[in-house]
Amino acid sequence: MSLQEQTINNHTSFLETLRHSFLNEERKTALQKFEAKGFPTKKDEEYKYTNLKEITEKNYNFFPSEAHHITKEQLDELHLGEEHFDWIVFINGKLHKEYSNISIENAEFLTLNEALNDSAKKETFNQYFNTIASQDLAFTNLNLAYFNEGFFLKVPKNIVIEKPIHVFYISDSQEENTFYNTRNLLIVEAGAKVEVIESHHNFDDSFVFTNSVTEIFTYQNAKADWHKLQNDSDTSYLVDHTFAKQERDSLTTVNTFSFGGKLVRNNLDFIHNGENINSFMNGITIIGKDQLVDHHTAVHHNTPNCESYQNYKGIFKDKSHGVFNGKVFVNKIAQKTNAYQQNNNILLDEGATIDTKPQLEIFADDVKCSHGCTVGQLNEDAMFYLRARGISKKEARALLLYAFANDAMQNIDIEPLKVKVSKLLAEKLEVQMEF
Repeated sequence: MSLQEQTINNHTSFLETLRHSFLNEERKTALQKFEAKGFPTKKDEEYKYTNLKEITEKNYNFFPSEAHHITKEQLDELHLGEEHFDWIVFINGKLHKEYSNISIENAEFLTLNEALNDSAKKETFNQYFNTIASQDLAFTNLNLAYFNEGFFLKVPKNIVIEKPIHVFYISDSQEENTFYNTRNLLIVEAGAKVEVIESHHNFDDSFVFTNSVTEIFTYQNAKADWHKLQNDSDTSYLVDHTFAKQERDSLTTVNTFSFGGKLVRNNLDFIHNGENINSFMNGITIIGKDQLVDHHTAVHHNTPNCESYQNYKGIFKDKSHGVFNGKVFVNKIAQKTNAYQQNNNILLDEGATIDTKPQLEIFADDVKCSHGCTVGQLNEDAMFYLRARGISKKEARALLLYAFANDAMQNIDIEPLKVKVSKLLAEKLEVQMEF
């Protein structure tokens, strides 16, 4: 049975497990939209380089068992050395406070399920939830139809959350392939500041498919950073949609570090709704074997005097496949826009491939917009220089690749995260480095 048929057959049973019935009609409508469109295929322009059949032709359990065998030692290995962080641990779709460290003060933190069932939060929830997530996409509609848990945080005006927050989504002790729909909602009011790290981990040999949707609202003079650390197993699929809406004088960053997972698709949409906005998107991808990582980005410059920066680096080994499709839209009233977009890639083996397509659609005449991409191999002169100084070929190659990817980490403010990404880079490149 195809995954599309499974979603339709399981939906009534899923709705019966929920208490928040006020969303049920919206969920039914979303499922109908999904049913009408179905999953994207390679005939769809946005998925012409990414074949989803491997995901959609498997059978999945829509009701994961809550039982697990996660140990503290396993969780400790996932941490970044963030003893001064807050962390929030979801296991098999449920929040586990005994494994979490939640000391968030002067802000509203709830699981999404708690927010749905808290009558006092209903007005706030309805004001934001599903208002910027596209309602025309198959995966966002499927998420709306099936999500039940996730991360909800509202940071009030002028509140600075000093500790970074690490959100873990973990799957463990599942006897069948499992389907998760996670949902995140972050609201950062005027003058506030917060940093979030998100990671997904599958501890089973069975396959896990995670369909994730995140909505970020950043208000005037606020700062929101969202870091995606993707280093999951070879039995994991992830399709992620992140939507970020910014008001005037705000700064929002989404960093995406992709090192693991069998098939990963990252969709990122930034929406500008005021002047003097800054948006940063950085990505590092290092994969091998037959892995696929697909980055699709879009920035909607709707207002004047705003800036956006996209910097994505890819290193591909074996028979891995990378995709980058970056779009910048500049509205005719968005004068004085400064938009930068760059995608650089290195192919280390003959079987590795990359499809890259940076795009600009500009309807204003007083702008500075640039885009570019490169695909190549390591610089032979630089290799010769390092070899001539007694460095082995393997180490010289790794050092050059590390330097190639390193500039995409420059705006990480969280030192333990920067160290973790650096260690993962070194590990993937098989080089010993001191941090």
